[in-house]
Amino acid sequence: MVKAKKRFGQNFLKDSSVKTKIIQSMPKNDNLIIEIGPGLGDLTEMLLKLKPVTAIEIDRDLYAGLRVKFASDIQSERLTLLNEDIMEYRAAGEIHTSPYDMIANLPYYIATSIILDALDDELCQNVLVMVQKEVALKFCAKPGDKSFSSLSVLTSMVADAEYLFDVPPTAFTPQPKVTSAVFRIRKHSSGIEKAFSEFLKIAFCQPRKKLLKNLSSKYDKVALETFFNEHDISLTLRPHEMDATTLYRLFSTMS
Repeated sequence: MVKAKKRFGQNFLKDSSVKTKIIQSMPKNDNLIIEIGPGLGDLTEMLLKLKPVTAIEIDRDLYAGLRVKFASDIQSERLTLLNEDIMEYRAAGEIHTSPYDMIANLPYYIATSIILDALDDELCQNVLVMVQKEVALKFCAKPGDKSFSSLSVLTSMVADAEYLFDVPPTAFTPQPKVTSAVFRIRKHSSGIEKAFSEFLKIAFCQPRKKLLKNLSSKYDKVALETFFNEHDISLTLRPHEMDATTLYRLFSTMS
């Protein structure tokens, strides 16, 4: 029996109804599927019935088990199985050479980084992932929502994000201490501007503080107040209350 390893943040999805809902939520296209962290291969098995899959698994023990389980699919080249750390693998070059959709049950500790990399990859067209609920809310939040953050802004600049459904701890073994959620990202462009990303970190550094106060730590306060006044924006506005387009306009003005 395979045991989950804490260092990889492993929680194996055992609820077949959740797996089915994930499959039903997949984009309808001819893109290759890249699955991050196939684990025991249960979702992989369902995906292979639909189209070819490239699965990337960091755990050597799980990788060995997957090679046995999917020997015929690997031989027929319907499944490409890699024993790699996705972050190191992506850093070394392109994750693929043709358009693809990313599907994954992502470990909580690394989920944000993997999704942001996918947003920045022009070949990645859709992302369907299961993450900690709080993370999903941040990616999918709209201006005015309490969860609206720099992640919400960056996502909205290149994609449309849709919160799909919750997944309770009981759906996994071992059970995590938090609720998970599945959400989908449909990209309409690619490329995250690093300077804008840094601007957002400052803007949202203290989410409950005034946006003007946060930005004044880095940018000229008079210039900021001028922008706010010219665009009829309240000086007491909180970061989560300004939409992505206006935030980018403010960034461009201050750059």
